[in-house]
Amino acid sequence: MASMAVQLLGFFLGLLGFAGTVVATLLPHWRSTAYVGSNIITATSYMKGLWMECVWHSTGIYQCEVYRSLLALPRDLQAARALMVLSCVTSVLACVVSVMGMKCTRFARGSLVKSPLALSGAIGFLCAGLLCLVTVSWTTNDVIMDFYDPFLPSGLKYEIGLAVYLGYASACLKNRLQFFFYICTGSFASSKPIK
Repeated sequence: MASMAVQLLGFFLGLLGFAGTVVATLLPHWRSTAYVGSNIITATSYMKGLWMECVWHSTGIYQCEVYRSLLALPRDLQAARALMVLSCVTSVLACVVSVMGMKCTRFARGSLVKSPLALSGAIGFLCAGLLCLVTVSWTTNDVIMDFYDPFLPSGLKYEIGLAVYLGYASACLKNRLQFFFYICTGSFASSKPIK
């Protein structure tokens, strides 16, 4: 009974990580305007995301424009898009496989396949978390390298946005999930079918 509760906790953490990954993928707050040097007092604030670029004016107007061409985007942005979408798709597949392998579901109840299914779902969540972690780490590195570039004007410098922090939290949630499933299904090789 305790292992079923731990499995459910791990699954809901994975679902929370999946939701965070989807929100981080869609939010335009991956890079935010840095207020440094002569750029301390400004009337506009710029934010860049994977799918759109937004401007917030001091009058309260918020405008966003979706990137028009996929091929005109920088390669790092194209790769970040692909990795985050792949992380979301992997999370969905991991959810489906995890639900089939959890002890509280009726799928394959008397079979030896149930525990390896749960473990496969945990590995899927681990892969999804790693994909998300690679993307946000890469973006963080790019932002920090650009921020400390002495040849870049201060008006073109950005700081790490909130979506990147959300991506880190989502990746951590999904990576912690695999430990919960590993604890619950660690003895799947010696499990016997229920009669």
